[in-house]
Amino acid sequence: MGIRTNLRNVAIIAHVDHGKTTLVDQLLKQSGTFRANETVADRVMDSNDLERERGITILAKNTSVMYHDTKINIIDTPGHADFGGEVERILMMVDGVILLVDAFEGCMPQTRFVLKKAIGLGKKPVVVVNKIDRPGARPAEVVDEILDLFIELGADESQLEFPVVYASGRDGYATYDPEEDCRDGNMEPVFETIVKEIPAPEGDFDGPTQVLFSNIDYDQFVGRIGVGRVERGVLKPNMQVVVCGRDGSTRNAKIGKVYQYQGLKKVEAESATIGDIVAVSGITDLNIGETACSPDCVEALPFVKIDEPTVSMMFMVNNSPFAGREGKYVTSRNIRERLFKEVETNLAMRVEETDSTDTFKVSGRGELHLSILIENMRREQFEFQVSSPTVIYKKDENTGELLEPMEHLMIEVPESYVGAVMEKLGKRKAEILNMGTRDTGTTHLEFKIPARGLMGYRSEFMTDTNGNGILNHVFDSYEPYKGDIPQRPQGSLVAHETGEATAYGLFNAQERGRLFIGPGTEVYEGMIVGVSPKSEDITVNVCKKKQMTNTRAAGSDEALKLTPHSVLSLEQCLEFIKNDEYVEVTPEHIRMRKAILSKELRMKKASKK
Repeated sequence: MGIRTNLRNVAIIAHVDHGKTTLVDQLLKQSGTFRANETVADRVMDSNDLERERGITILAKNTSVMYHDTKINIIDTPGHADFGGEVERILMMVDGVILLVDAFEGCMPQTRFVLKKAIGLGKKPVVVVNKIDRPGARPAEVVDEILDLFIELGADESQLEFPVVYASGRDGYATYDPEEDCRDGNMEPVFETIVKEIPAPEGDFDGPTQVLFSNIDYDQFVGRIGVGRVERGVLKPNMQVVVCGRDGSTRNAKIGKVYQYQGLKKVEAESATIGDIVAVSGITDLNIGETACSPDCVEALPFVKIDEPTVSMMFMVNNSPFAGREGKYVTSRNIRERLFKEVETNLAMRVEETDSTDTFKVSGRGELHLSILIENMRREQFEFQVSSPTVIYKKDENTGELLEPMEHLMIEVPESYVGAVMEKLGKRKAEILNMGTRDTGTTHLEFKIPARGLMGYRSEFMTDTNGNGILNHVFDSYEPYKGDIPQRPQGSLVAHETGEATAYGLFNAQERGRLFIGPGTEVYEGMIVGVSPKSEDITVNVCKKKQMTNTRAAGSDEALKLTPHSVLSLEQCLEFIKNDEYVEVTPEHIRMRKAILSKELRMKKASKK
């Protein structure tokens, strides 16, 4: 057995927006990864379009920095609970974690979720209290909160004695003492602490090769690339290996090229040994969680169990009157291939075929998890429609009782809005767990709420708090069914015929409710064009033209004043629709529609009920 003293593997874990990606930026810049004259984007690790637009991390990314003569492999992980599957498997590749906590917000639901996984796998933590330059920062209190959380999650002695570094990732300085003014400092304390506290990789350098793959990358030139860690022996290009599947099967394969990470680039390597995080090409049918071993010693390594999905929705072939106009991939075969390809790398997602060849049931960790897939497919020129999200129930094996997923919800709102929030959440079967006030006049609320109760609540919450509230939630457990939760009380405004919306038609329709479309929009019968204040749906004729008369007087035609219409995002559409409605998704448009387009057929179905 030997120790690689010149290598450290570490993952950065934290709640959403606590500054993981920005901190990695600074570590890259200050370790001399970029040339002096190189222009570097902010949050350079968030490389795909959706991540840059939304300012969130969706996929875990690898990078490495050199600090003196030690190589530090850093993995930046996502913060949202919906992408927890990414975090769980990434922890298999590292020996320690940097737990990043905001000096103002303190421990949040996701902090708890990721820390629980890291402690369970026995990883050594280093705590970085970030954003110490933020107004209202309370670093000392936050460290106490973190300690309480460690104790609550059952950390052992060595994990409880965690080192603490205080930092401002945005301004690029860190310190061991929060009282000290170190604005002209640098990130040296973070580097020092990683090298000193994170264990160096240990293993048998001369033993038979063993590599555990925890991630899959894709390259259009070389195909699938497995990303994993060498656990034993030496890995070289072109060597013969046996791949052990998660189901116990084995198959022979040949390694193509072996890459290691240098800064943001993958660099070809002649060999890799204990603790190296490598990218390997050549194994065409490689899956996450599989082990590549030397043929004379076939031993599979255990892989982390990924939590099950909690929300599902139906993906269907688009059958609206406008089907096939804009999308490049529209058939059930196209959609099926794309969905099954997604499951290969997105471990927390499930795809099932249904009785209908045109419909697939897709299950994920939450609405955001599924909406990111929908948005990616839309940008890849797919055209399809989806149903409203529903939670996945379970049966209790002993009592046969129906169980539903519960979420741990944390809310921060100014005191004046607490009443409105409590009232709405009460109707949605939420139980309050904790309530406290902060010095800044905000109230901190914690609830346990059925996942059903959160669907469609985010936009209401924003309205109720005038955009001043912060809402975070994470999966908690399965509990007995809590009873019915009322759906959206308002009905929809539904288009009466196919055509082009006119200002005159919309002017008359806007008296019936709030519109989602403007003049000149193409509509079809059964398309949802607005929301009605009444509980039932109202059919409106938005294509109506004003009839000409042969006598005209000046002033008889007043200019029509249209109220500005609301444009809903994809997430808002998914929250808005009811069980009998679909969202139609094309590369150009996102439309909402009734499942049954014809008014007569809808009325017949309603009368049968």
